[in-house]
Amino acid sequence: MVEKLIELHKNSYSPYSKYKVSAIAVMKDGVEFKGVNVENASYGASICAERSAILSAISNGYKKYDFKELHVMVASGEVGMPCFQCRQVISELFNKDCIVYCYSINGDCEKHTVEELCPYPFGEDDLK
Repeated sequence: MVEKLIELHKNSYSPYSKYKVSAIAVMKDGVEFKGVNVENASYGASICAERSAILSAISNGYKKYDFKELHVMVASGEVGMPCFQCRQVISELFNKDCIVYCYSINGDCEKHTVEELCPYPFGEDDLK
C-alpha cells in the first residue's frame, strides 16, 4: 500500500501549501478508490485526499458501511492524521471498528479505529 500511496502523490494538486496527501479507500469487496488533495485559490473549495477517495466510492455506487479501511499518506517525515472535516465524513460512512491507516512518506504507520479517531461523533441521531 505504501508504494501505491507514494505514486499517488504525483496526482496531488497542492500549489499553495505544498502539502501532498494521498488516500486509498478499500471496500469490503476489495475494490480500491484513490484520492488526492486538490487545492484551490479559494481555499474553501479545496478537498482533502480522504474525502476525494471516499466520495469517489459513493459516486461509483457504494453505500454507507461498504468501506473496509482507509489508508492516508502525507508527503512529509511525520505521520499525518485526517482533518476534522474528513473525520466527520469517515464517521458517517464507515463502521466504527474500521481501521484508518495513517502513514508518513517514510512508511511509518499509525492505525486507529474510526471510533478512536472520532470518539464523539455527530450523526443522524443528533438531527432528530
